[in-house]
Amino acid sequence: MPEPIIFAIPKGRILDEALPLLARVGIEPSDEFFDKKSRALVFGTNQPHVSLIRVRAFDVATFVAHGAAQLGIVGSDVVDEFDYSELYAPVDLGIGHCRLSLAGPEGSAPPGLGESHIRVATKYPGTTRRWFEAQGIQAECIKLNGAMEIAPKLGLASHIVDLVSTGRTLVENALAEQTIISEVSARLIVNRAAFKLRSAEVPALVEKFRQAVGQGNAAA
Repeated sequence: MPEPIIFAIPKGRILDEALPLLARVGIEPSDEFFDKKSRALVFGTNQPHVSLIRVRAFDVATFVAHGAAQLGIVGSDVVDEFDYSELYAPVDLGIGHCRLSLAGPEGSAPPGLGESHIRVATKYPGTTRRWFEAQGIQAECIKLNGAMEIAPKLGLASHIVDLVSTGRTLVENALAEQTIISEVSARLIVNRAAFKLRSAEVPALVEKFRQAVGQGNAAA
């Protein structure tokens, strides 16, 4: 028997939208996957050759890039941040829509060309530095994994770069969205080596996802 295909899916906001898509592809998690008391991280599916792992979104990219998982679902924000050469992102899944934005205190102006340096709190230091470099500004990035919105109030940073959906959290913390850095949606990601070495299985799964997205768009 060949080794099972390991499919990495994220905890959090994308998961609920990803499950119907997996079902259209023909992959349904085991009952244990839905047991909130379970501490398991690896789950079987109705496909004996496919197993799921459920990990944090940033870890999805790492597991797939290093070949511990062959495929995964993750936001384009994570793909852009890591920029792993080992990752192939062939399908925009059309779910998990939001945006990566620069925000600052209400009433403040976004950084201008006259500024040479800015301190920013973000979970995306790589993306943030590259974006500011393109504006001719050096960004000192303070990496935070949460509670980004309080950084300007406490003087840790003048601005933040974070995901924005409705913008409600920004408003509640006296911040305003100033610039959209990128539009974000979930992508199917594939380990490049696995795509070649497991050519009888992995490319076929990629094609099933491409078809499932097309069917969803047609239905909409």
